[in-house]
Amino acid sequence: MNLVQRVWLVLEEKHIPYQYIEVNPYDKPASLLSLNPRGLVPTLQVVLGSSKEAQPLYESNVICEYLEDAYPSHGPRLQPEDPYLKAKCRIWMDFVSTRIVPGFHRFLQWQPETTSVYPTLDSARKEFLGYLKQFSEAMAPASEGPWFLGKDLSLVDLVLAPWAVRLWVLDHFKDGGLGIPADGEDSGWERWKTWAKAVEERKSVGETLSEREKYLPIYQE
Repeated sequence: MNLVQRVWLVLEEKHIPYQYIEVNPYDKPASLLSLNPRGLVPTLQVVLGSSKEAQPLYESNVICEYLEDAYPSHGPRLQPEDPYLKAKCRIWMDFVSTRIVPGFHRFLQWQPETTSVYPTLDSARKEFLGYLKQFSEAMAPASEGPWFLGKDLSLVDLVLAPWAVRLWVLDHFKDGGLGIPADGEDSGWERWKTWAKAVEERKSVGETLSEREKYLPIYQE
């Protein structure tokens, strides 16, 4: 769901023609399994060269970078030309995937019987908020623009966006909610809030989301 939205956002932002095929995760069709035997989504079917031979790609970040490289004439560019900035973006894309996303799910799934890992719900919340704070501190100053790099939207923004717009589930399911201080209570969170607001208002994000009620049973499982 969230991983699929990552790729969907890139397709929408770059105006790349595509066919979206929804599958039942509990009854995976042969067409998906023939491309990706693990049956994971997203899976991209790529037609290569004049032979029209179809090849699969999977892993959401890999697909996002492939689309950026394979469609350079489709704007906007979502990776900087500068080698250092591009490398920095990759570092923080990895941070999202290896720190923020697992932290989100550990916080969401915390139960009293999991205390051997996290003694309290607050400890799981503190870890997750710490990752969000690190991400915020790595952003360009808000005076340069709302996005991670400032004025230009990038893959870093898009790989985190699906989780950023679902933080409300933590308020819904966990005692004490997400725990980000209210406006005016902690200036250290203002950069995050500027970024999150820009994400929530982005046209592509709104067009690739469903109503909140449809997500509740998924996160309740």
